[in-house]
Amino acid sequence: MLELELRNLVEEVQKRHAESQTIELKAAHEGCPTRLYDTLSSFSNQDDGGILLFGIDESRSFEVVGVYDVQDLMKHVGEQCSQMHPKVRAVFTDCSIAGKHVVSAEIPAQDVADRPCFYEGRGRYKGSYVRVGDADEPMTEYEIYSYEAFRRKYEDELRVVERAEIEDLDRDSLLRYELALKEGRPHLAGLSEAKILDLMSVVREGKPTLAGVILFSLYPQAFFPQLGIISTRIPGVRAGDVGTHAERFIDNTRLEGTLGDQVSEAVAFVRKNIRVATKISESTGERTDMPQYPIEAVRELILNALIHRDYSIHTQGMPIQLQIFDDRLTVTNPGGLYGRLSVDQLGKLQPDTRNPVIANAMEILGLTENRYSGIPTVRRLAAEYGLPEPIFENARGEFRATLRLKTGEKTTAVDPSDMTITMKRKRVPKNERRIALLEFCRISRTRQEIVDFLGLSNSPTYAMRAYVRPLIADGRLRLAIPDKPQSKNQTYQTV
Repeated sequence: MLELELRNLVEEVQKRHAESQTIELKAAHEGCPTRLYDTLSSFSNQDDGGILLFGIDESRSFEVVGVYDVQDLMKHVGEQCSQMHPKVRAVFTDCSIAGKHVVSAEIPAQDVADRPCFYEGRGRYKGSYVRVGDADEPMTEYEIYSYEAFRRKYEDELRVVERAEIEDLDRDSLLRYELALKEGRPHLAGLSEAKILDLMSVVREGKPTLAGVILFSLYPQAFFPQLGIISTRIPGVRAGDVGTHAERFIDNTRLEGTLGDQVSEAVAFVRKNIRVATKISESTGERTDMPQYPIEAVRELILNALIHRDYSIHTQGMPIQLQIFDDRLTVTNPGGLYGRLSVDQLGKLQPDTRNPVIANAMEILGLTENRYSGIPTVRRLAAEYGLPEPIFENARGEFRATLRLKTGEKTTAVDPSDMTITMKRKRVPKNERRIALLEFCRISRTRQEIVDFLGLSNSPTYAMRAYVRPLIADGRLRLAIPDKPQSKNQTYQTV
């Protein structure tokens, strides 16, 4: 930096009275600090690097105390830089403020493929640090592993699941996958099923891979109990808040099954736990549902978490977290951004893919486009809904995406018991009853539940003829057993 820039930096630090994510202060008026390794490591391991600022004493209210000797300080700092792996190449600048010398050492970020940068005297696992606020903290074993996994291109999704057998994979799912795979790929059409599954890394050495299990197993959680989604509706704006009856969760569900199953169940959970406004067109009379959050954006976030999470042994005990608060919806997955991609580049650059086999299979199965359009889609839909810009955070081994409501708006899931009371006590127009019924049937309902909800327990035949059948005819309600519409086990759910 230029001398003027250094003076301005000193002035800014004194005004703030604080260090920061990229600024570390050292007095150095009595000699060169001897333990710079932690900060050299943490600055080198973050994308923005950092600056060591010598000659300012934090304990004296950020007074400029100067350095003992400019040349000797640079020499000894340089020696400590040379004891790092990879070597740190500091860029020095000095200036005089009120007759006292201040020195800055700019520490550049190491390339992701060269991280973690660590002090050779303590080794990779004890000498690697990460910057957290204005402090240097030891890297966790997982954080170190994450860099090694990228550098060495570990394929955690392809590790063989020793406990699993090919018979544990669902035959119908595999057949649909093979048919979709062969379409438009004549070179694959003539290959045997066994060869195709091996080529596509669903099976290796006669055993299913992790990717094969979580995509096609009859019950993946038999092998990986925590590879699911913990979904919670929290009555407040922070974890730990409680509702009016001291309940910690309005809804709390563990979503399991294959990746495709988890996507569907997560979307259904969100629909169930947010308010859905209904607009009727004055010109056409058509009904339009407007959920508080764009459901397509929610689906993209869930897909992103399932496809790009870390499936290594370090995180296989960590489920994805889907949380709905009064003012926001968050999706958090184990494993930060992979490779060289930064949060600022999300949706703008093609990223390195942590799990290419899973991503490709999800595309073939028609669950995702796999065109790196997910984040731009989320941003576009949030803007169309008039919601604030989505927040994406990447920190200490996890990635979190947040959709926020407008200021002052709250998530208010419809309470079916409240609607039932309204139906029983008031004369509600038929159209409004149908709209309320569709909301009630976001989760599957029996005939008796619907009749009770409508407040027509004494007229079940009328309830079905006037409300349920028209919605089925319009394609807005579906039957669980369509070939036996009068079955006593029949249930109804909103499409």
